[in-house]
Amino acid sequence: MKRGQGRPQRLGDLIQREVSELIRLELRDPRVGMLTITSVDVSPDLSHAKVFFTLLEKDHLEDTLRGLKRSAGFLRSQLAKRIQMYTTPELRFEYDESVERGDRLSRLIDAALRPPEPAPGRRKAAPRRKAK
Repeated sequence: MKRGQGRPQRLGDLIQREVSELIRLELRDPRVGMLTITSVDVSPDLSHAKVFFTLLEKDHLEDTLRGLKRSAGFLRSQLAKRIQMYTTPELRFEYDESVERGDRLSRLIDAALRPPEPAPGRRKAAPRRKAK
């Protein structure tokens, strides 16, 4: 979804806030640990919402994804009680790799800008003196 499309954008922001709070306060699935909802993309017809999230511990990604998919119905029903709409969008959870990708690109840029280190067997040349 393009940013700034009016109602889907506003609904996505509202769903992001509400789902974050529901996961933090209401969800009791042990598979769903510390996660952050990074964004929510709502379809133009408001029937589907992709919920993007990141994790502190990526090694628990599969379990967390299974837990979120299993609790999507519960989260949708709780969301319907909190926001007044004709139909509540179906929630689909996806891992957000953009944060990880941005961190990797940042490290690559830092490495490219860092001056090269001298080879281990070579000594640094002594500065030359000016002739008098």
